Amino acid sequence: MSEELRTMLQRDRASAMLGMRVVVDEPGHAVVSMPVRDDMTNGFAITHGGLVFALADTAFAMACNEDESITVAAGADITFLKATGAGQVLTAEARRRTRSGRNGLYDVTVTDETGDVVAEFRGRSLTTNRRLEE
Repeated sequence: MSEELRTMLQRDRASAMLGMRVVVDEPGHAVVSMPVRDDMTNGFAITHGGLVFALADTAFAMACNEDESITVAAGADITFLKATGAGQVLTAEARRRTRSGRNGLYDVTVTDETGDVVAEFRGRSLTTNRRLEE
């Protein structure tokens, strides 16, 4: 894990609050897991879709920030395929599909603890001219 990514993750209070843990951090590839707590479910006792999106977005952010430049999301969409609930562990695996100039395309698959696919996320990145400051 590069120093920039470590700093980025250390400053990410939202991911920390949600209990996310980085399992793999490589250029263009990241795996992040998150246990689902009772307070992460909606009125139907299903994991809130926004939190599934947040997990996928964190893996996407880790994968696309692969050098010294700050890269941000230009857009993203998600397809929910399976409901989950409290007590389960979700894992998001992000992979770079392509990167051209300042633009990138990344796919993220979210699975549950059994390996079943919960959601598919596609993120579009934009590399800025900014550098992460310590």
